[in-house]
Amino acid sequence: MSSLLDSRGSAIRDLEPGALGSLRFGSLARSISTVVGRPAAFAVAAIAVLAWAVSGPLFHFSDTWQLIINTSTTIITFLMVFVIQNTQNRDTAAIQIKLDELIRATQGAHNAILDLEQLDEKQLAAYLERYEALAAVARERLRSGKLDTDSPEFKAAKR
Repeated sequence: MSSLLDSRGSAIRDLEPGALGSLRFGSLARSISTVVGRPAAFAVAAIAVLAWAVSGPLFHFSDTWQLIINTSTTIITFLMVFVIQNTQNRDTAAIQIKLDELIRATQGAHNAILDLEQLDEKQLAAYLERYEALAAVARERLRSGKLDTDSPEFKAAKR
């Protein structure tokens, strides 16, 4: 297995020993989200609802008839929440890693902002305030006909 170095310089493995179970769920979630995200899946669901609605008079719009659609949609929604959340977590982590790599590889970028998602709200607000101040200065430079492409010194917020 290949390895990378984490922020402390320790080697991290691509696949941790206990991760195989979550890998199986991740593969299943990815497959399900791919299938149900297609127009054909929507069409199947719409046809099912239409068939249920058309069958109303046949079952005299009974409580059982209503219970079928309520129970079905509740179960499907409940299960899909976990599939969607897994897919969203994985996508977010991948995007974060890509952004971190761009920051890390860009000369002059501040590596201190690599893991901002790990900061608490107060620390995150301090970084936001600093970047808003940089943006205000850059806009003022543009208004006065100067360039806004420099890399001013930026002091990291205390953690």
